Amino acid sequence: MRLQRTLVESENSQLYLVGALLVVVALIMGVLTNGRLLTPSVLISMGFQFPLIALLSLAQMGPLLTGGPDLSLVSVATLSGVVSATLVQGLTGWYAVPVAIIAALMVGLLCGVFNAFIIAILWVPSIIATLGTMIFIQGIVLVFTRGRTIAGFPTSFLMIGQGRVLGLIPVPLIIFLVCLAFMMVLLSRTRFGISVYMLGSNDVATLFSGINNRAVIFRTFVLSGFFSSVAALVLITRFNAAQARYSEGYLLLTVLACVLGGISPSGGVGKAIGVLLAVAVLQVVSTSFNLLGFSSHLATASWGLILIAVIILNRSLFKR
Repeated sequence: MRLQRTLVESENSQLYLVGALLVVVALIMGVLTNGRLLTPSVLISMGFQFPLIALLSLAQMGPLLTGGPDLSLVSVATLSGVVSATLVQGLTGWYAVPVAIIAALMVGLLCGVFNAFIIAILWVPSIIATLGTMIFIQGIVLVFTRGRTIAGFPTSFLMIGQGRVLGLIPVPLIIFLVCLAFMMVLLSRTRFGISVYMLGSNDVATLFSGINNRAVIFRTFVLSGFFSSVAALVLITRFNAAQARYSEGYLLLTVLACVLGGISPSGGVGKAIGVLLAVAVLQVVSTSFNLLGFSSHLATASWGLILIAVIILNRSLFKR
């Protein structure tokens, strides 16, 4: 109990730090950009941009909570996007868009089931299993697309990544908030969510408490595949194209966002709201650097420094 209480206190302290960091960064960058950061047009633009990383980070969150990362989620998103794009272009009629959406979600779920089977049933470490899945899917996508870009989608399909509700609220933001609410309820209000935290904290104790560890891990990776496919739909409709190399740089960002948001890499600790705060910090920094004319690579470097600073500060305050 003492260890669990210690972990919860550390988790809450990091959430407070990231929340305070978001406010401070937004205020500082707002001043440096002469208020341009907080204008409606820029805020709406950020509302279109950050849901993609946020959705992929939600996909990464579940596996990390159980104690093992999912290295294949970006490849799963790429495969889901390519399949969906191919179908929406190849089919004619009103059913083209619904079929493309369902196909993307089914691909994500099937990939999740594939990972889950290897990890939960065959008991292969998740980092090894998902690494193999990542390489396998990358090869399949390259063979299927032959390196070409699949572009040009119907307007109704593009609404997923480019649409607005009431002319202001980006549809990708709404999709992310729905997924975030689902994840928050799932982790805090259901037996499955409690089992995920228990498994990540102590798998042996969880097993002896009567919980089926294999079933929990299985469902976690299936859920990761589902969120990856949702992110895929947002990705390809945002850019009106799908290709094999689109989302390669997102994998490490998902781990960065999760750890910055208070998700423990060793499992058992973290909240979905932390992912929201962390991705918001990264997006504010990225957008501000863009407005100031700085290199995007400098923004990436600053993300790493922010992560290191928050973790060091959290450990220092917690020790006190």
